[in-house]
Amino acid sequence: MIVHLVDGTYELFRHFYGLRRFNNGKDRRFGAVVGVANTVLQMIGEGATHIGVATDHVIESFRNGLWSGYKTGAGIEPALRAQFEPLEDALRAMGVVVWAMVELEADDALASAAAIASKDSRAEQICIWTPDKDLAQCVREDRVVQVDRRSKLVRDAAGVRAKFGVDPRFVPDYLALVGDAADGYPGIAGIGAKNAALLIARHGRIEDFPPEVLGDRKPLALKFKDLATLRTDAPLFADVNELQWHGPSAEFASFCERIEAPNLAARAKKAAELSKAAG
Repeated sequence: MIVHLVDGTYELFRHFYGLRRFNNGKDRRFGAVVGVANTVLQMIGEGATHIGVATDHVIESFRNGLWSGYKTGAGIEPALRAQFEPLEDALRAMGVVVWAMVELEADDALASAAAIASKDSRAEQICIWTPDKDLAQCVREDRVVQVDRRSKLVRDAAGVRAKFGVDPRFVPDYLALVGDAADGYPGIAGIGAKNAALLIARHGRIEDFPPEVLGDRKPLALKFKDLATLRTDAPLFADVNELQWHGPSAEFASFCERIEAPNLAARAKKAAELSKAAG
């Protein structure tokens, strides 16, 4: 089996702003929710059987206590923020496993799910559907891969090395040095992508850098590394078969009426019938 782990927050943002290009400034109340649900159904139609979706139930996490400049929910448009919880409700009603994160982030859930699934020999491959740089640390050769829907790239360990110049396990060190503007930490001044990769190739982990490399900036670099390191110990599930999709719940049709997407219910029903027929 192939296990598919989806970054629901990213997908919600992607659909929200994608729709903006065509709606003349008139946001549909649940437009992005419907878009994400259709994307998941498309994956099922293309053969996905085991799926989990991670969401940021709230944007803030334990990392905000580690770094005052870490990303927050400030600036998220109300029309987008109002679709966070309806997305979780829609996916659950559609029969999809959802991990709605509070203390941890959706990225931590994806990392934890990948770690759990990779211990199961039945999982031939684990696909993490997100372009986020920090998820590259979870890639393991060609068994745990990162799928970038925008560029249609599947990034294995060789792909991570080609992109960042470091092995996947060193991605937190790399991000600590160069920073991550999306997450709100700046990295170490004067160290760019090329220098970061060279330093890691020469010395390995930041913890093992000689004192003269970073000087008194080493504690700050280690703090940024802590921010960049995804947690992999969230107890999300015990068996990969818990992620198997069996079709929508009995309530899904009425839920689709509430979000003004009756075609979504029909599509989910058809997908369930095809999935059952396939075996």
